[in-house]
Amino acid sequence: MDPIIIAILGLLAMFILIAAHAPVGAAMGIAGVLTFAAIAGVGPGVATLGVEAIAAITSLDFAIIPLFILMGGFAVAGGLSQDLYRLANAFLGHRRGGLAMATIGVCALFGAVCGSAIATVATMTRVALPEMLSRNYHKSFAAGAIVAGGTLGVIIPPSLILVIYAILTELNVLTLFAAAAVPGIIATLFQLAAAALYARYRPEAAPAAPRRGWGERKSALRRSWAVILLGLIVTAGIYGGVFTVTEAASVGACGAFLICLARGRLKPGIFGEVALDTARNAGIIYVIVIGAFAMTYFLAASGLSQALVGGIQSLNMPPLAVIVSLYVMYLLLGAVFESLAVLVVTLPFVLPVVIGLGYDPVWWGVMLVMISGIGMITPPIGINVFVLHGMMEDVPLGEIFKGVTPFFIADLLRVLLLTLVPAIVTWLPMKMGLM
Repeated sequence: MDPIIIAILGLLAMFILIAAHAPVGAAMGIAGVLTFAAIAGVGPGVATLGVEAIAAITSLDFAIIPLFILMGGFAVAGGLSQDLYRLANAFLGHRRGGLAMATIGVCALFGAVCGSAIATVATMTRVALPEMLSRNYHKSFAAGAIVAGGTLGVIIPPSLILVIYAILTELNVLTLFAAAAVPGIIATLFQLAAAALYARYRPEAAPAAPRRGWGERKSALRRSWAVILLGLIVTAGIYGGVFTVTEAASVGACGAFLICLARGRLKPGIFGEVALDTARNAGIIYVIVIGAFAMTYFLAASGLSQALVGGIQSLNMPPLAVIVSLYVMYLLLGAVFESLAVLVVTLPFVLPVVIGLGYDPVWWGVMLVMISGIGMITPPIGINVFVLHGMMEDVPLGEIFKGVTPFFIADLLRVLLLTLVPAIVTWLPMKMGLM
């Protein structure tokens, strides 16, 4: 049988397994091994799984994943999100829509520390949603700000998805972090603008809170010194060349641990819970990445990626039209599947197409992660929406999606800007000599 036909059947088998609720990593691994075995033989096919598993477990690059997850776990346990929210609320809460803007700002900062959109939404649902509802914010607007703000942690470094993209494409993690820095700031500003404009035209949805005095602001700033210092050390250490990204992850995890310990929140049960959660999430990611690497074997051996690139080029479509089509595909996939799963499943055959069109893989990595984040708030699923709804069932799904709409529009405008002006993404890494 033609290797390309075998590869297509392998992809179909993988999607059928995923649709049957098999774990994504297992589905990719099974399809990868069996398909490669059908092309190259049983021996080489079975060997790929062992080779990739050993490579993943022994790679220092992969150590970044559990370390950043561990840092996020200790940050949540140490109450750093509450500190950030008090600080943002003290400076922004008196403005109309200020609590929503404060929530978005904290989502950006906390998402950068914990590296997980879902963890950010879950944390801010507990911290910020009751505060906004108690000040008569409309449920839809309050929930929309949290759900949309949670996606910012996907793009703002250190981002776990960017790390995984770097590993899968063999790009420099620091280069991708530098490329995502300015887009991350733009993403935050666009969402803040959306909140401000919505509050201006729908003032009843976001009433202003009393202005906080400078004494209260200084108190909030003092209580937040630990998380601010931790973020500065990790960020400045990475971009200043003091330590590598892996070392930065170690420093961040140790710093979050010490903060949690100093505050007396690291009780034996909490420590075990953080450790178990880290092991569970890191294990899931390792399996997904191993499965993704297993897929690359049969895609390379079959020539399917090259055939796909040639087929798209033969259509004579403008490169921008192809990119927009990929955006739509990722939004639809992101509305149904978790963003990490979407990335690793599609990357092996989408990346060659993008490079074949003349686009930079660093730029595409940032855009791909950004689009996958927007997919987390796209109907009909939108995993961030379901996380909030699961924690606050009295907030209807329809209300959440309604509240997300202005932020969703702002996100699409941001994607349009970065697509038309790709130099915004590549400027900083080029300035730093990383490209």
